[in-house]
Amino acid sequence: MQISTSSPIVLKTGRAVPQAAKVEIPLIDLSFQHQPLQSKIEQAIQGIIQRGDYILGWAVTEFEFAFAHACGCHHGVGVGSGTDAIALGLRACGLQPGDEVLVPANVPVPTLLGVLAAGVTPILVDCILETGLIDIVAAEKAISPRTRAILPVHLYGQMVSPRQLLDLASTFDLVIFEDATQAHLAEREGYRAGSVGMAAAFCFSPWKNLGGVGDGGLVVTRHHEIATQVRSLCNFGATRKHYHPYVGTNSRLDSLQAAVLTVKLSLLSRWNSDRNSLAQYYDELFSQQGTGIQPLRNDAGSGHVYERYILRVTPSSSVSRSVLQAILTANGIQTDIPMAMPCYSQPAFRGLGYSFGSFPNTDALSQQSLLLPLYPGLSLANVRRVAETVLAAGGDRQYYDIFYPCHWA
Repeated sequence: MQISTSSPIVLKTGRAVPQAAKVEIPLIDLSFQHQPLQSKIEQAIQGIIQRGDYILGWAVTEFEFAFAHACGCHHGVGVGSGTDAIALGLRACGLQPGDEVLVPANVPVPTLLGVLAAGVTPILVDCILETGLIDIVAAEKAISPRTRAILPVHLYGQMVSPRQLLDLASTFDLVIFEDATQAHLAEREGYRAGSVGMAAAFCFSPWKNLGGVGDGGLVVTRHHEIATQVRSLCNFGATRKHYHPYVGTNSRLDSLQAAVLTVKLSLLSRWNSDRNSLAQYYDELFSQQGTGIQPLRNDAGSGHVYERYILRVTPSSSVSRSVLQAILTANGIQTDIPMAMPCYSQPAFRGLGYSFGSFPNTDALSQQSLLLPLYPGLSLANVRRVAETVLAAGGDRQYYDIFYPCHWA
């Protein structure tokens, strides 16, 4: 996302940061994934068209089985989106209106919408500043007699500690429902994302580690009863034709999306490994500086699948986030702000009773985080170019002209 302002950003030297003529290093580029698979994807789509089973077809069943087993679960149920996977999964786990669910305060808006759609009450707790993951100690302090579940968000590709989650859940008799929408095949402490709790939600929007050519979601679980309930709820609440014992909705994974996802699933582990290697190179480059610009900490090692690579531009940095983003933009490097405004500060969620200042770590991350390019196919040379541009800007070394000069306003 390029900066668009009515007046230019001015650096300490008095020079204005110009905008780039074009994006040279995009935030994400899906062509590396799609081009080698184009013929297989076209064949898969053509097969759906020839069979005509566009809804609840064989391709959906095939993908549900394959992805669930890749996650270490027995059952998968395709739904229309990750948000629906949250809402229907929570309902299928037996949560009722009035039940409280512990949710990280830096929860993505789509996840919060899913929690609210399930009819339960989200209780927000702060995150850990260095990782962005839910603070288990803060979660324990927020437990009340009405608390029935915890919904950990495996953020940016890194899982919340399964051991900590399981200890908390067993101590307080809580349901664990994982938001794994950003953590396809992520691993930590011997668990894969989706296999820790009673059930988990995944999302397959195009920019995800495993993305379709449109929206889609999946609920995975080891429990047959939960899978059966989700399958009913997503299909108008029907358990068989013309019989609707539940108030459900219309949220079914398209056969076309499932066919594309099945083709891409075979390469997901390799793509995840590429993401982790690129992130490690970023980390190595950023470890050589002390400018107050640092990546989020990786506590999961090789199990981190880096759906996103996030920098923190801390108060000790010699350059602000807005100026750093403008400098990167001026050099043709696309960036974005992953959480410009916490969900509890959004007008839509004022009824939850929180405000800016309620969660210091979440507030800080919303002001410090910057999303850098990272995707399979990104070259090491471009990773180095991004990192050196950041380091030179943050290090006050002629504002990176020594690396990548541009035309100043």
